[in-house]
Amino acid sequence: MISAGASGTHPFQFERDTFAFAHQLVWQYRFEASTGAMTAVRASPPPTYYHRCFVMVRSVRQFRYHAQFEPNRPAPEAERCRRLVRMIVSRNPRRASAKPDRVVIPGYEGLRSFSEAWAPLLKTECGGPWESYFLRSHWRMVFPVWRRHEQRTALRLERLLRADGTPVVHLFRFPHVTINHGILVFAVTAANGELRFRAYDPNIPAHPVELIYRQADRTFEFPRNHYWVGGRLHVVEIYRNWIY
Repeated sequence: MISAGASGTHPFQFERDTFAFAHQLVWQYRFEASTGAMTAVRASPPPTYYHRCFVMVRSVRQFRYHAQFEPNRPAPEAERCRRLVRMIVSRNPRRASAKPDRVVIPGYEGLRSFSEAWAPLLKTECGGPWESYFLRSHWRMVFPVWRRHEQRTALRLERLLRADGTPVVHLFRFPHVTINHGILVFAVTAANGELRFRAYDPNIPAHPVELIYRQADRTFEFPRNHYWVGGRLHVVEIYRNWIY
């Protein structure tokens, strides 16, 4: 398995470098075991933190690119925490800061412990739902995604993980939008004609998920979970240039 972080950072660790809280769903999904047919009902009780999956994966990378955690120093009080978070999420998610320019967050080992302590503050300051709606990559959904594009994407993700990247990807189906979601990829295993990417999914904060690329037919597959029936979908890397 290959895992790498942004230039000048420690290797990405899921248990340290992701949010402790979950992105909530407006709908609860049920899948028929024999046919895979999906039905949806409104979540009860209604969610309080939703429509921010792209905000969350972008923020994970901003903390990775622009924050330096120093656990041996005293933890800050609320207003200072707010200022530190605002400094980090205002920075470019496409390019890492030099180490001397990073925002120091004292008192915590990483984003997970920080978000356990300050979940309401982070939910307020990292961004609103409109930032997930008005995403640059949404324009790409309406155009065909050819298999050669999927192949280039898979190879690029593998290359980034071998170097110094933690790429963020947009998962979607179109025109039947059964999934429209963002995850952050941090490791890859190559075997048996497949690239198996390990990723952080803001809907599932307890453990990593897998995104599978099958080299024989040049397609991506995302396995079934509590919100997706499983199967083929399209993948576009985002937060990488001015187009995306």
